[in-house]
Amino acid sequence: MSPQLSLVVPVYFEQEVLTQFITEVRAVLEQRAIDYEIVFCDDGSTDKTVAIIEQFARQDERIKLVQLSYNHGKQAAVSAGITYASGDLLLYMDPDLQDPPEEIPRFLDEIAKGYDVVYGIRQEKQDLWLNRVFSSAFWFTLDKFTGLKIPRGLAVMRIFTRRFADQFLKYAEQNRFIEGIFMHIGMKSEVIEIAQRPRFAGVSKFNFRRKMRLAFDAILDFSELPLTFAVKAGAIISVLAFVAILVIVILKLTIVSFEAGWPSVFSVLLLGFGVQLFFVGIAALYTGRIYRETKARPLFAVSSLVNLDKD
Repeated sequence: MSPQLSLVVPVYFEQEVLTQFITEVRAVLEQRAIDYEIVFCDDGSTDKTVAIIEQFARQDERIKLVQLSYNHGKQAAVSAGITYASGDLLLYMDPDLQDPPEEIPRFLDEIAKGYDVVYGIRQEKQDLWLNRVFSSAFWFTLDKFTGLKIPRGLAVMRIFTRRFADQFLKYAEQNRFIEGIFMHIGMKSEVIEIAQRPRFAGVSKFNFRRKMRLAFDAILDFSELPLTFAVKAGAIISVLAFVAILVIVILKLTIVSFEAGWPSVFSVLLLGFGVQLFFVGIAALYTGRIYRETKARPLFAVSSLVNLDKD
């Protein structure tokens, strides 16, 4: 029989927070008297993350583990967790306790009103100022270049129905941007403001480089803007070049006598080659992604399952 609620929790080098996370989640859900499971998905940790989860799992069958064979990235880890979760409702959250477990009952109450998905919106980001700057740059990039209507300040924590999860699992693309897929699915949604704590322990693995890489992936996966920009820029450069040639010819035939030097010619050619390579590179990125999709490889490889069916 399926549990009423599945928590989907991707983990990667989280040994410092797991015991506290499980303790707090248990306390909240047992007060609610709800049938639940916690599906951890380990994304290739080499610290004690897996050992800690296995220790809890031996004592409690509701603690479950999907261990990926190597580091696939968080997008694949979340997808794996959703794949193996069996609850009527699924709640996705990180284990760092920034989105606190005591908010879970509010999500349950809200989705009971008939929504398919309820997103958490952070009231105020509790983080280092540098991380807040990185996050602002990340959200600015998404807002300007993807066209996705992602709520500003979107938290990881969200709850959704089995119907929504089944739709999510139909999205089989290799280049995955979870927030984009959620927004593309649509359905009946709501947002709630949630309090946020500072991270309980450890450091975030989602640094500026990874955030901007994810934003870049989102642009390529959900927008044709780079290709459109390339076409428009190419047209503008061609017009400017044509006008420049006309001006030079007119000046040469009328009032000015001059010789074009090799440095200026070489500079113009170098600029042209650079612009050309830039736009060819954009097209190559899209082509490479198409090639990756056509191979239709599995999204993730599982090395072991704990307290889960192996079918």
